Amino acid sequence: MMRTILNVLWFIFGSGFLLALGYAIAGILCFVFIVTIPFGVAAFRIARYALWPFGYTITEKKSAGVASAVANVVWLIIAGWWLALGHIIAGIALCVTLIGIPFGIANFKLVPAALWPLGREIVAKP
Repeated sequence: MMRTILNVLWFIFGSGFLLALGYAIAGILCFVFIVTIPFGVAAFRIARYALWPFGYTITEKKSAGVASAVANVVWLIIAGWWLALGHIIAGIALCVTLIGIPFGIANFKLVPAALWPLGREIVAKP
């Protein structure tokens, strides 16, 4: 029940909708350029996680290979560190108030996905 309440509050007040929309737009742009389709898939995955972060966690895929690691380095250089920095700044700003602490923590949970999105999956917490 608490996860649902936090997800609804995140969606409305914690910029969950805007983050998901931004990642979805980035995913669509990545699909336009055929070469970047794997990044588009990762962007849609992050968009879903940014929409409802409470009750989910990021795990590494054991089946991810060297190609995803190389693509992650490209992602890190082009967009990953900017996205992660934005999530860190937003997380710190949200943690200033007592009410914003859960939303700040949700932003900190998005940092690994923003930095290194390929070779990860989002799973529900038990």
